[in-house]
Amino acid sequence: MRYLLPFLLFFFSALVLMGQNAAVEEGTVSYLSSQSIYVKFESTRNIKAGDTLFILKGEKQVPSMVVKDLSSISCVCIPIGTKSLAVGDKVTFRPRSAIVPKPETTAPPSAVVQTEKKPDSVAASPVIAGTPAQENPKPKTTRQSIHGFFGLASYTDFSSNSSTSQRMRYTFSFMGRNLGNTNLSAEVYMSFNHSNTNWSEIQSDVFNGLKVYNLNLNYDFGTKASLLLGRKINPKLSNMGANDGLQFELKFKPITIGLIAGFRPDYTDYSFNASLFQFGAYLYNETRAKTGRTMQTTLAFINQTNNWNTDRRFIYLQHVNALAKNLVFFGSAEMDLYRVVFNQPDSTYTSSNTFNLTNLYVSLNYRVIKQLSLSFSYSARQNVIYYETYKSLLDKLTDPQTLQGFTLQAVVRPVNKLAIGLTGGYRFEKADPKPSKNFYGYVTYSQIPGINVAATATVTILQTSYINGNIYGIGLSKDLVAGKLFAGITYRYTDYSFYSNEMKTLQNVGEIDLSWRIWKKFSMSLYYEGTFEGSSQYNRIYAQLNLGF
Repeated sequence: MRYLLPFLLFFFSALVLMGQNAAVEEGTVSYLSSQSIYVKFESTRNIKAGDTLFILKGEKQVPSMVVKDLSSISCVCIPIGTKSLAVGDKVTFRPRSAIVPKPETTAPPSAVVQTEKKPDSVAASPVIAGTPAQENPKPKTTRQSIHGFFGLASYTDFSSNSSTSQRMRYTFSFMGRNLGNTNLSAEVYMSFNHSNTNWSEIQSDVFNGLKVYNLNLNYDFGTKASLLLGRKINPKLSNMGANDGLQFELKFKPITIGLIAGFRPDYTDYSFNASLFQFGAYLYNETRAKTGRTMQTTLAFINQTNNWNTDRRFIYLQHVNALAKNLVFFGSAEMDLYRVVFNQPDSTYTSSNTFNLTNLYVSLNYRVIKQLSLSFSYSARQNVIYYETYKSLLDKLTDPQTLQGFTLQAVVRPVNKLAIGLTGGYRFEKADPKPSKNFYGYVTYSQIPGINVAATATVTILQTSYINGNIYGIGLSKDLVAGKLFAGITYRYTDYSFYSNEMKTLQNVGEIDLSWRIWKKFSMSLYYEGTFEGSSQYNRIYAQLNLGF
């Protein structure tokens, strides 16, 4: 893999700038975790933290997630309710500023008045789509913007052959832009988790339950520079993780220079750890054509330490570009520059400055026609080694394996209200007895005539080195009260076979999902899942309250 770097650098720098703009922007769910949803857009220049993203349920755009953080092309979101989402699902965002022009405007009838986003220290000015902006727009005073939410969630598990367990999660999010109409902003995102079995652990160390993901102050020095103090994941360097300390940016359009110095959160409980000092610098370039199409590139150098000894040193490269109309490329790569080897004969360690391509990810998304979208991705990654943190294990980590994978996806909309999605994946590693294969397909009809119910059928096929599995599902969903009350019901049949003991597992799973928007910013959701396996029954109940402000 090390010989790929010259090719990558040449390929990234030679890509041609093209792209497109639309009043309603469409993104794709790229990754799901237990706490967040990651959505990729062609560009997020019109999106800000706190905005709501929507999914299509029947003929309605249903709020599904709130943007927590974002980079130039992707958003990290918090789900609203318990709506079932999958990688590849389409998500939409409607800019709040899009309004219809007044009849007396001289713009063409199809033009739309939009608010062009400016840095927080400069007020927005109206721009007519398709016409030049005013040369000398009048600056306005910076206005304060505050929003956030508080969430309370309960997870209860009980079964026919085990005791009941319950976990509570409290989430608080706050985003204050231009506090007191100044250039000072603040951001907070944290959660507290506890169960009926781990309270003693939390009493001994509160960070066994408390997780602080964002806690920072940011000050803009006009439009050219900004300084951030506190904990935050830099969206331009998401692979670096969170930084507890300083982040400074200086902008010389189209180039941004960034400096980072601080500490990594503790790798055991995500608390502050003064032993994990890190620093880095990056260059970020964003160019925009007259058509509004953008190209973004980030090149960064990062050095991470443990007790002031180098733990990891690497270069990070990221690039996004629209190669042609409706064709978008995304690529990222990590190159480790530092290595430590354990010498068994004399039990010593030898460090060296080497080059190793640790992680590579590239993807292409192509909307062939309105009814057909295709995407392809390739990844090659190794387990990252922190040489000081895992020093006692270096004798076992001398030959890291590269896990490679391909994913191909197609979404077809042959007729109105009907969508068909197909996703196939292939992963392999040198040490695996056999490669892993997976296939996922779905058919959705968004509005059954007469009853206005959306129906979805799914199939998942898994083949790995230790298991074969098939999952079949069918679900129905409906807005009982438009924009207020949503309900869904799903049935899944699971058939697993394990190679190790030739054991076969059959499961029948039922789900009931209910979401109620009680008030404009107050919502409640309730989810039940029952799994029936032979004579055993496993139950899960999830309830959540969200209050926004």
